[in-house]
Amino acid sequence: MGRAFEFRKARKMKRWSAMAKAFTRIGKDIVMAVKEGGPDPDANSRLRAVIQNAKSINMPKENVERAIKRASDKSQGDYKIVLFEGYAPHGIAVLVETATDNNNRTVANVRMHFSKADGNLGTSGSVEFMFDHTCNFRIPAEGLDPEELELELIDFGAEEVFQDEDDILIYAPFESFGSIQKELEHRNIEILSSGFERIPQVTKKLSEEEAADVEKLLERLEEDDDVQNVYHTMEEVVHEE
Repeated sequence: MGRAFEFRKARKMKRWSAMAKAFTRIGKDIVMAVKEGGPDPDANSRLRAVIQNAKSINMPKENVERAIKRASDKSQGDYKIVLFEGYAPHGIAVLVETATDNNNRTVANVRMHFSKADGNLGTSGSVEFMFDHTCNFRIPAEGLDPEELELELIDFGAEEVFQDEDDILIYAPFESFGSIQKELEHRNIEILSSGFERIPQVTKKLSEEEAADVEKLLERLEEDDDVQNVYHTMEEVVHEE
């Protein structure tokens, strides 16, 4: 198995555990999708993908409809994706994806989180190159062979296809999202969820004490309302079930 498989296995159940925060993140994704391509999912592939993600975390239908209606209101401000880069203690690179309607507030808060956890906020481009920007799709495994599917989807950009419990996960470079989404829909394969992740090219192993220092920063960042995702180069322990 490749790096995407190991990355997914290590992060399983670690992030997005707080359902309220997950709903907030999806709500922002809906606003950005509607602002970009309109409120009709049939004509807006990005919105279609976000609605699938909302279903995958059991977000109530009325919440989704309310978010689409709110986003369609011209008085609703847009969220901008802003990337922050820096270092946690012990030389661990950290990449923070935020969705914000107030950049000054977000910059101040992220800087404070790094400072209070003995980290350092870096400049643009300082750690982003250490991560591969990927897209992923989760589809039902029933009736499909991951190895055959991988061969069929290589032409559309797929790099890793593997079984994950009752589902199949497809990983590809960020720019392949549209072509793979279109091909899966063309084949009438249900997309359970999809998204983007940044996979570290190299990870660093820390002692328990050092890892605890890094976790302090990661927890502070993930609790911030403006933060969508946090990625880092610390090797995560895989807990076998």
